[in-house]
Amino acid sequence: WKDEGLSVGFTNGCFDILHAGHVSLLHAARSQCDRLVLGLNSDASVRRLKGPGRPVNDEHDRACVLAALASVDAVVIFEEDTPLALIEALKPDILVKGADYTIDQVVGAEVVQKAGGRVVLVDLVAGKSTTGTIGKLRAGSTN
Repeated sequence: WKDEGLSVGFTNGCFDILHAGHVSLLHAARSQCDRLVLGLNSDASVRRLKGPGRPVNDEHDRACVLAALASVDAVVIFEEDTPLALIEALKPDILVKGADYTIDQVVGAEVVQKAGGRVVLVDLVAGKSTTGTIGKLRAGSTN
């Protein structure tokens, strides 16, 4: 894509149970670039980060759902706990994360900035999280 003069964006996450907050983040990320690559934590990585019982949906299912979204041009599953190696290999023009991070907390920010790219933080949708949804389900709540 870069050879075609297109800007490449990158974001990443577990995206275990897709919700409106995820869709909003991905739409905002795609608005910053011509093509969006999504780094998806593998099942083993999600377990290490989120604990036993996660992910709810396996990496194949998560990747299929995410790849079907118009905002996402490619999904790459990574085994590590962070996408740093993937970011170093891809060298995206734009690195996008939710505004629950600061730029200095974003993995790969320094790599992207040193290469002349930029880091964009997008606002999150309040009250939307997979962990929160799982908690509600376990408590028997539908609110």
